[in-house]
Amino acid sequence: MSQPIALLSVYDKSGLLELARGLNDAGVRLLGSGGTAKKIREAGIPIGDVADITKAPEMLGGRVKTLHPAVHGGILARDIPSDQQDLQAQSISPISIVVCNLYPFTETISKPNCTLADAVEEVDIGGVTLLRAAAKNHARVSVLSDPNDYQEFLESWKQGQGNVSQNIRSKLALKAFEMTAKYDEAISGYFREQYASEDLPEDKLAGPVQRIALRYGANPHQKPAQAYVTEGKLPFKALCGSPGYINLLDALNSYALVKELQGALGLPAAASFKHVSPAGAAVGVELSETEKAVYGVDDLKEPLTPLASAYARARGADRMSSFGDFVALSAPCDLATARIISREVSDGIIAPGYSNEALEVLKKKKGGKYCVLEIDPTYEPPAVETKQVFGVTLQQRRNDSKIDATLFENLVTQNKELPQEAITDLIVATLALKYTQSNSVAYAFHGSIIGIGAGQQSRIHCTRLAGGKADLWWLRHHPQVLALPFKKGVKRAEKANAIDLYVSGEVLEGGEKAHWESLFEGPVQPLTEEQKKEWGAKLDGVACSSDAFFPFPDNVHRARKSGVKYLAAPNGSVMDAECIKAADEHGIVFAHTSLRLFHH
Repeated sequence: MSQPIALLSVYDKSGLLELARGLNDAGVRLLGSGGTAKKIREAGIPIGDVADITKAPEMLGGRVKTLHPAVHGGILARDIPSDQQDLQAQSISPISIVVCNLYPFTETISKPNCTLADAVEEVDIGGVTLLRAAAKNHARVSVLSDPNDYQEFLESWKQGQGNVSQNIRSKLALKAFEMTAKYDEAISGYFREQYASEDLPEDKLAGPVQRIALRYGANPHQKPAQAYVTEGKLPFKALCGSPGYINLLDALNSYALVKELQGALGLPAAASFKHVSPAGAAVGVELSETEKAVYGVDDLKEPLTPLASAYARARGADRMSSFGDFVALSAPCDLATARIISREVSDGIIAPGYSNEALEVLKKKKGGKYCVLEIDPTYEPPAVETKQVFGVTLQQRRNDSKIDATLFENLVTQNKELPQEAITDLIVATLALKYTQSNSVAYAFHGSIIGIGAGQQSRIHCTRLAGGKADLWWLRHHPQVLALPFKKGVKRAEKANAIDLYVSGEVLEGGEKAHWESLFEGPVQPLTEEQKKEWGAKLDGVACSSDAFFPFPDNVHRARKSGVKYLAAPNGSVMDAECIKAADEHGIVFAHTSLRLFHH
């Protein structure tokens, strides 16, 4: 049996001498490159040079030393006759151990005075090639890329008298693959910043824009922050303003929602997003005169297009939560829709296009800083999505479930009359849940979300929260609310706040009460509890959907209090039968969807 050979070429020399001494004592022939061989030799440990087998000197300032058939043939050769014949014909000896780590690219680019030339110099070529070759052939070769593994490997080598288990070789190979992947990611990330950002002048761009710098992350102290893709170009571009981290979370989630809504129902769709959940979402169902007044668009001179109707509904579902929203449209923004958005307090918009007139209106918003994003409507995200939490990477298949009428065919109650309007509302509610922080429950009516309960730990709290919002939404339709005598010049946001306080019946005192009263021309009579109860009883035909099963029938009873007649939720609860019984008590149509829609 020939003497085993270990090739050592490391930048980080911690633990190197102990490893070299142990391998030498175990009868392993050592070969080293440049500084690695010098350090080992100075410690009195026998070691040869890589040039002993390549018969070629190091060159180009040490850039080329291990890139040679004598090295990589020795590493990549398998234990099969044809490979062994090739080695013998070329007088190449097999290499059993590769010890290698890489130039400190990440540390170099982190230095404040790092130049592009400095970064380029730290791009390791030979080291990466050694690691990848050895890891590829880990059925025979042991690759040591981390000094923390030296001691365990030495002990295993000695115990096995020159043989280590396949488990150890596999573990070491995975670590090497992870190291080269992380190294490549750092390099591509740096050069993406240098050559693939929309902030760069045209003559410096390496190709389609792949990266956009963000002001900061979720909070101002979380810097730096960026958004990027590793293939192709970013699917959106900023036509005005610049997006922040949370803006993009809202923009991308909300556009996915409205794109699916239009695809499912064939109607233009709009969403009003806040903190990664919809405050409202709707499709372009025509508004009645009362609804125009409720949503504050009855004074617009332009006729409402279907898209404008969709956004009026989405924004009007929960005006308090929509304050400072991010808007998503499924179709190119038209002038009528832009007019509505221009009057609201909003952070930005994403749409697949803009008419010239609409863009001019939006560019004037927020002193020219309103964030206007245009997304490629043909863009399809990868099938697998990845996120990182506390340093741990999570990966899953993207939620590509389709929400359409077939989802609601399993009607489990005595009442099975499900009209098309109710199917539309169930689709709107269920698709909204797909992009709402879980747990979540949504109520929909006339093609629009009217109440959503997001991110609650308890299902009944979701149902109550969404139901409470739906109740307030309906109270805003009360004639007494529509007739509130606001003074001329009261801002829309103040009107929305005042109406919310009025319909919720919150008791105001002191300066808050005085400010509220100052918004009106004269005294305002509150809605009595009897009036609220009488008006609430008029709401019927509401659709309600849940992103997971109802664990108890209290959810069904609460939903009915807010006019729910159509219900959808996955089955699987031990209380399914009780929930169906509760629905039957109220004459509700209940569909079991068998599709959980958690979103985090």
